[in-house]
Amino acid sequence: MRADLAAIYGEERLPRYTSYPTAPHFTPAIGPDVYARWLTELPVAASASLYLHVPFCREMCWYCGCHTQIVRRDELIAGYQRTLRSEIALTAETIGHRIKVEHIHFGGGTPTIMAPDAFAELMATMRQEFFVLPSAEIAVEIDPRTLTADMVEAMRLSGVNRASLGVQSFDPVVQRAINRVQSFAQTASVVEMLRGAGIEGINFDLIYGLPHQTVASCLETVRRSLALAPSRFSVFGYAHVPQFKKHQRMINEAVLPDGLARHDQACAIANALKEAGYVQIGLDHFARPDDAMAVAFEQGTLRRNFQGYTTDRSEVLLGFGASAIGHLPQGYVQNEVQIGAYAQSIAAGRLATAKGYGLTDDDRLRADIIERIMCEFGADLGDICARHGAEAGAMLKSASRLKPLISDGVVRLDGERLAVAGDSRFLVRSVAAAFDAHLDPGKQLHSRAV
Repeated sequence: MRADLAAIYGEERLPRYTSYPTAPHFTPAIGPDVYARWLTELPVAASASLYLHVPFCREMCWYCGCHTQIVRRDELIAGYQRTLRSEIALTAETIGHRIKVEHIHFGGGTPTIMAPDAFAELMATMRQEFFVLPSAEIAVEIDPRTLTADMVEAMRLSGVNRASLGVQSFDPVVQRAINRVQSFAQTASVVEMLRGAGIEGINFDLIYGLPHQTVASCLETVRRSLALAPSRFSVFGYAHVPQFKKHQRMINEAVLPDGLARHDQACAIANALKEAGYVQIGLDHFARPDDAMAVAFEQGTLRRNFQGYTTDRSEVLLGFGASAIGHLPQGYVQNEVQIGAYAQSIAAGRLATAKGYGLTDDDRLRADIIERIMCEFGADLGDICARHGAEAGAMLKSASRLKPLISDGVVRLDGERLAVAGDSRFLVRSVAAAFDAHLDPGKQLHSRAV
């Protein structure tokens, strides 16, 4: 990474481009009736992925940017699980045929906060309402501090084959500053339980830019993580947005690393993981060379969705739960964010869609360009535009934000082929943003570019 470029572009607030257009552009014009119509229009041959959002935790991590709430009463969690099952059945009924499912992802919050038998019931409902392929990837996000042996057994019996563990940092000073004290021993014990249950696909989530974090503490976290040999890492920069997430106000801004320090931390983590033999995947993922994600990256089939980088090739993502987002060929939909409003809609027998976005032809073209840039650090604009019946020259002309990036050596343009320079790949979001026709730089809606 080049520190001079980090200083120029690193403070800009930009989307992570897990969708295009991004969620701030969703509107109430897309409601339950529109979503129902889109579902009925899905071809019989289509395949889908399922995302289930479980918005509950036992304790709030102060860095968290997710839609979640603290819950002590298990009755609330059980009621929510029943609502999820009702929503799944309602969605399947609206589709009108048993659609094939290739990926299932449980996110949160803490999905494993559910009782083991409730988790098993939820999986059984999905298998009943959809045709979950035997080869389907079934992934669950896990808080190692609360996972039980009974839950691991329920996951095993339900066919879970990938687990994503929140680690963030093993530095006790950082952990106390973000209200997430998690020992290495706890994490190692969970990894051992998962592997004992045959769940070999294990991801670790790490974060840089946290309070009191240093390059040395980042490298120590990497060193200890490598001892547990996960198959993948996700490495994110902390997004400090206390105006949207009030609990982040508990973090002392005076001890947050500045832009240059964040750049150094990200660079140190990336170099350490690559030296350990992991392949860097796009902006923030790392995988073993034989992992499916590394293979997809090598073959040019890597995709990007709301879970980040993925091997999922489905054009349909069905979101279940409060705040969950779905993606269909026609556009995006998002459920009610408030759990009460979400549950009321499902109890009334109607889809819980609160807002969404209907894609235009121009949106689809730009989404393809942005996805290839995010996944491959480059794009053949001529080929992509031709497939959409557009002219690459006109697209380049509209991307005025490209000019300074080219001048600063971040981007190389060879005819209609665009490539992000090797030492500038950490600015891939800045390059993708050049093709974002909806971006409003004046609104501080996103995390920093570095």
